[in-house]
Amino acid sequence: MTPDKLLSQPPVRAGRKEWLGLAVLALPTILLGLDMTVLHLAAPVLSAELEPSSSQLLWIIDVYGFVVAGLLITMGTLGDRIGRRRLLIIGAVGFALASVLAAFATSPELLIAARALLGLAGATLMPSTLSLISNMFRDPKQRQFAIAVWMTNFMIGGMAGPLIGGVLLEHFWWGSVFLIGVPPLLILLATARTLLPEFSNPGAGRLDLVSVALSFGAIIAVVYGLKELAKDGLHLTPVLVMVAGMITGSVFARRQLGLAEPLLDLRLFQRAEFSVSLGAQTFGLYVLAAMQFLTVQYFQLVLGMTPLEAGLWMLPMMVTGIVGTLAAPLVIRWLTARTAMTAGFMVAIPGLALMAMAGRLQVVIGMAIVSVGIQVVLALTYDLVVGSVPPERAGAASGMGETGTELGMALGVAVAGSLVTAIYRSQVTEQTLPAGVPSAARDTLGSAVAVAEQLPAPLAREVLELTTGAYTDGVQAAIWLSAGIIAVLAVATATLLRSPKQPAVPDTLDS
Repeated sequence: MTPDKLLSQPPVRAGRKEWLGLAVLALPTILLGLDMTVLHLAAPVLSAELEPSSSQLLWIIDVYGFVVAGLLITMGTLGDRIGRRRLLIIGAVGFALASVLAAFATSPELLIAARALLGLAGATLMPSTLSLISNMFRDPKQRQFAIAVWMTNFMIGGMAGPLIGGVLLEHFWWGSVFLIGVPPLLILLATARTLLPEFSNPGAGRLDLVSVALSFGAIIAVVYGLKELAKDGLHLTPVLVMVAGMITGSVFARRQLGLAEPLLDLRLFQRAEFSVSLGAQTFGLYVLAAMQFLTVQYFQLVLGMTPLEAGLWMLPMMVTGIVGTLAAPLVIRWLTARTAMTAGFMVAIPGLALMAMAGRLQVVIGMAIVSVGIQVVLALTYDLVVGSVPPERAGAASGMGETGTELGMALGVAVAGSLVTAIYRSQVTEQTLPAGVPSAARDTLGSAVAVAEQLPAPLAREVLELTTGAYTDGVQAAIWLSAGIIAVLAVATATLLRSPKQPAVPDTLDS
């Protein structure tokens, strides 16, 4: 069905088939949220089994997000050309196969490759599901509610991840956390052709493969340099790689400005409302992903919790996040979107300060406060990003919003993880470690814990006191960096987001 035909038809209210289709589309969305949290939970166990280096562990965690971020817009355009349902089915098959490969990986390198393949497949899921929802629900109120359900499913997956992952890690090997996504994908594959219509746009713009390569190269080069600097300190090679990545990014930007059909429409950033909203979304998710990743590591490696215990202690954050999302429609009845977003960021700052105290209850309560504040912001940014541009450019804005989502989460893990690693290694050295302790303890806290298990009790206590203290110092530094980012976002939102338009955040379904 062509866009012209769709536009010529009056809005038709969705029926039973469309709502069943929405339930099917919820499966990959829940899976994406679940996949993020269970992997954070599995990282300490995974470290003990595969013994990855600090940089390999960070690549395992966040290569998925960087691949997704680099390919979201590309896959959105590809879906317009070959059919969105077809692309969703292809992506689901690829995601299931890559999940099996990751589950049975026997080396850090193989797991990194499997995670990259998961990112390639995952990049097809988000734009495909959102595009299909937009086409299936033509009535504006029903479409708004369906999109809200789509957004909430990601959080439900994130909330279920710690519980499901904790139970699996209590009874099975670390690879089991990757297999939990296979059954939902099999259900999607069995029902997609019956419940989901096919949509394509023969007039969609062509894929500019040069732009795809440039954007990918820029992101990977900068992140690689950052990780290597955190691992080994200041060296010429990672600095040169980072500079090359920045130059590649500059070439990419200039190319986009000269293309009639750019991969990334940088002209949208000339609108302050768009830029601020997208920045709030991207860096709000940066902080959430960073804090979640570091918190589950801290619970297990420093406080000695089991994966299931760590998952249960993460539940307050997930609950308050959902509360923040559902509260957004009520908040903007009384406040403008600008005021509500600024207030959400301001609420998060004392939560981060509480987390920096590093006690168990302080971290749990602080993370819950951070989650509710930032989720209020995130519940408003999607409509602001799309609503701040002309209707004919809403598709490009939507793709950039999805890219910002994935890039923010991946950057949060990469930057915060690299900062913690750098501080850990600056404090855990040959000079500070007791004599006779294997050098593996200098790599990561997970390695240090494994080393300590083989040492006599007095020496083990000395090693753990040094290494957990160094790791805690790194976590606290990452928290204060996040607090600074949130403060900048609060000021930018309050001073630059001046659009009087408020996003249409639904609170009820008009049935």
